[in-house]
Amino acid sequence: MRPLRHLHAARLLPAIHRFLDLSAAKIADLDRAWNPADGTPVFTVKGRYTTRGWTEWTQGFQYGCAILQYDMTGERRFLKIGRERTIARMAPHLSHVGVHDHGFNTLSTYGNLRRLMLEGRIPFDRRELELYELAIKVSGAVQAARWTRTASGRGFIHSFNGPHSLFSDTIRSLRVLGLAHELGHVLMAEGDRPISLLGRLVDHAVTTALHNVYYGEGRDVFDVVPGRVAHESIFNPTDGRYRCPSSQQGYSPFSTWTRGLAWILAGYAEQLEYLAQLDADALAPFMEQDELLHLCERAAVAAAEFYLQHSFADGIPFWDTGAPGVQAFGKYAGQASDPDNDLEPVDSSAAAICGQGYLRLGNYLAARGDSARASRYRAAALTIAQTLLAEPYLSTKPRHQGLTLHVVYHRPNGWDYVPRGRKIPCGEAAMWGDYHTMELLLLIQREAEQKPYPQFFR
Repeated sequence: MRPLRHLHAARLLPAIHRFLDLSAAKIADLDRAWNPADGTPVFTVKGRYTTRGWTEWTQGFQYGCAILQYDMTGERRFLKIGRERTIARMAPHLSHVGVHDHGFNTLSTYGNLRRLMLEGRIPFDRRELELYELAIKVSGAVQAARWTRTASGRGFIHSFNGPHSLFSDTIRSLRVLGLAHELGHVLMAEGDRPISLLGRLVDHAVTTALHNVYYGEGRDVFDVVPGRVAHESIFNPTDGRYRCPSSQQGYSPFSTWTRGLAWILAGYAEQLEYLAQLDADALAPFMEQDELLHLCERAAVAAAEFYLQHSFADGIPFWDTGAPGVQAFGKYAGQASDPDNDLEPVDSSAAAICGQGYLRLGNYLAARGDSARASRYRAAALTIAQTLLAEPYLSTKPRHQGLTLHVVYHRPNGWDYVPRGRKIPCGEAAMWGDYHTMELLLLIQREAEQKPYPQFFR
């Protein structure tokens, strides 16, 4: 990537306003057209949202987009959609014991509504606030209960694949444990034993940083530069020992599925903001604060630097950095991306998630006096945002329900739509791409308008 140092938040406001004009019609269209009996909208086929039964992890993004549309425009019809649909339809997700996605579903809905109420953006209602906070408490504890203990004595929240499986995705979902802890909640185990949600957050963050992120230290023959990310780490569930890397949605266990890297970058950047403001004594039972911050920063920076070297000049990456067709592009970091190529798909959703990660990581480093890296990462975030706010990534056709185009969901399984006459997927959107584009633009809009900086734990 070539981060554009001249960009600043206010310069992107006209493009953000255009985006919001487009997103208003698309969010309303999806809400009107979608039948909840069909499941959850996941990604588009020929421009219309469809479902794919794997896990129900995207419904919170659907209603979260409506809530963010209200947040960014003040149009109360979108608050009505987001609030009413959250209360009517999101409750089953709170007690879902079979997934690692609680932070995605819960904080994009109940979490955003709570934040808006505390900011004074919606009328304060004590009982309504208690509803949102109870939902977050339950969700955080249920997520923390999905636990595999490792041989080191720590552990991790295991994925829907089972107790052997640690996904990189979950570092972004981990924030629901943090907020539930801040609300005074714990997980109650056998014999009325209280388990700290903060403790499990720390253990999961440490385990992920040590196993899913590579630092060029020769853990295997492909570990030659920092920042490679394994989508999945496999553990022996009997004795808790680490076995090997794996991948569900990437090309191989030894290449980097870029959305997995994006979850690492955004997840650790957000955890750094949270962990740094805690009292050191609160963390002391689990890990010294300075050591923990160093570990999280190391993981985030490794991913950030790797992405800069393995994305196009405009900030868009391939879906996997080791996919077979990538080598045909040579040294592509200085080239503009081409989503219409016939060799390998790009993934704009990975860019949207990384954009927020870069902005938060840059802000964190700026606050700690690292102005050089802070400036570089903030420029990367704004470069990505500028790219997503323009065609071919901005969805401008009225009939297309997506907001951000050229997303890849599951390339190995062949789930992504390939248009007639084309060889690879292109031109479609996904709920997580749309939602994370909106979260990135919210951060930029708030900065440009000098409004409060959204953080999950506030």
